[in-house]
Amino acid sequence: MPFELDTDMPRELAPLAWLIGRWEGAGVMGYPGIESVNFGQEVVCGHDGRSFLEWRSTTWLLDEAGNQVEPLTSELGYWRPLPDGEVEFVLAHPTGVVEMYYGNTTPAKIELRTDGVLRSPSAMEYSAATRLYGYVNSNLMWAMDMAATGHPLQSYASAELKRVS
Repeated sequence: MPFELDTDMPRELAPLAWLIGRWEGAGVMGYPGIESVNFGQEVVCGHDGRSFLEWRSTTWLLDEAGNQVEPLTSELGYWRPLPDGEVEFVLAHPTGVVEMYYGNTTPAKIELRTDGVLRSPSAMEYSAATRLYGYVNSNLMWAMDMAATGHPLQSYASAELKRVS
């Protein structure tokens, strides 16, 4: 599906406009102590006329045939563009983790690192992450590195999503 610029979008959102829409696709995740798995993902990103984007991501485990097996992760958040190509991304997870990312945007690319991680006493030990988002050949591609459970920052998950609306 081709990208169409939302003419009602606040001007401040222009560097992030390519994220707006509903995306679906698949990826892979794995980490020391976590078996590598294939997952499906849906992302919905939009705005209500104010100068931030709303973000909702849901993933589910896929079997060998690509069928949904069970829910894996979900996250809710907000993208906040700042002057000079900077951006903030705040995410909350039902596992008791809240992440605050800070980074930069360039045309069709966003690079982020955690500025803060807050976790509940029952949440998994998790201390830092980086995320990379890109608009490549009309697809949303992303990769995440994570530092958790005593391991240094390393590859955790990546996916390629197609715009479906």
